[in-house]
Amino acid sequence: MSLRETEFVEGPLDPVAAAARLAGSGLFPEYVVYERDGVWHFGGGVRWGVDLDSDRVTVRRADGTADTRTYGGSAADALAETMAGLPDPSWRAYGWVGFDFALRSGGAAPASGGRPARLARLIVPRTEVRITAAGARISGAGAQMHHKLRSLLREQVAEPLRPRAEIEARTGSRAYRELVGEALADIDRGDYHKVILSRRVDVPFPVDVPATYAAGRRANTPARSFLLDLDGLRSAGFSPELVITVGPDREVLTNPLAGTRAAGRGAAADAAARAELESDPKEIHEHAISVREAVTEMRSVCAPGSVAVSDFMSVSVRGSVQHLASTVQGRLDEGTSPWHAFETLFPAITASGIPKSRAIEAITRLEEDRGLYSGAVVTATSRGELDAALVLRAVYEEQGRAWLRAGAGIVAGSRPEREFEETCEKLASVLPHVVPATRP
Repeated sequence: MSLRETEFVEGPLDPVAAAARLAGSGLFPEYVVYERDGVWHFGGGVRWGVDLDSDRVTVRRADGTADTRTYGGSAADALAETMAGLPDPSWRAYGWVGFDFALRSGGAAPASGGRPARLARLIVPRTEVRITAAGARISGAGAQMHHKLRSLLREQVAEPLRPRAEIEARTGSRAYRELVGEALADIDRGDYHKVILSRRVDVPFPVDVPATYAAGRRANTPARSFLLDLDGLRSAGFSPELVITVGPDREVLTNPLAGTRAAGRGAAADAAARAELESDPKEIHEHAISVREAVTEMRSVCAPGSVAVSDFMSVSVRGSVQHLASTVQGRLDEGTSPWHAFETLFPAITASGIPKSRAIEAITRLEEDRGLYSGAVVTATSRGELDAALVLRAVYEEQGRAWLRAGAGIVAGSRPEREFEETCEKLASVLPHVVPATRP
């Protein structure tokens, strides 16, 4: 069977379970699952791989050979040129962009012990599977692989009931509150208006990342979800918002979320929390300045007069929390590439701060390396489409260590105790669903 032939597997299917089974099958050394609008896209194996470092970009081939070149300008331009130069005329790429991409875009090369820092890793997969409840379409696989994938998709097995070990989320309260205090002092001096500060919670056991994805996705209501294993970094997450999406018609959208209260505690408690959220001056201020900045960024990459706030300060429930949410839309200006627009909006204002450059400086001073947290998981096509989900509400595992991370937006009027509680509320979207790996 040719690598370009496709096959449709009739449903009904459970897309969450099917995607997790494909990821956990061991058939693909690297893969990405990306859920968007009721469709689970699975990309497995590497036809082309693109690694963007702080000073070079490498294109890897399926046979293990690679070409590397240095670059000195925009990281987004280097990525756009590399993707446009791939030999395949038609492709869909999947991958991640780390928080350090923002440092390189701002003119600073992230320190990494003298080695170039990895900013992004993308793959054009050998095999793709598009999964919905109605069925799945397999493409880019030989006959033997098609047979294995059909079996996995149709497999009717109950998800194993594994004990979920207790993870203490409230450790580090004093240290985080002191961190918030430092940020408030910066804000009082006029250094910046808002900064998002996060804290890490270590998981004291190996994690079954695909099983965690399946368990967590059933308990969450994300804008996007993802599951990946790329170059030894494994992650599963339930993104509450988009950094950016660019459609085939060059329509651009971003949806900042800022302002948070707990959710999932019963109808009466959730309604009371929503009423408090919608009337709290600190939360409203935090949200309004975030939307204002999103509009400014969008105007810099969109056609004049095309930018509008299509939805302002509604409430979106995302797993264990509810947020004030807005949507800003526009049309990409002629001569502006989707990757340049991504660079302009990255990292999301709601994961960095205002002004963004000063907030990023504060984050790098006050926090340890964020890695993928507050970066993006992305899909892109040769047609100019781009979809980038903000990486929050996620579990991460690399080099034998697993962890979670959560943050809160600090503005004038923030209270350290309340900001710490907000991080706990956000961790509750993932932490109860972390599944330990079974021992061999």
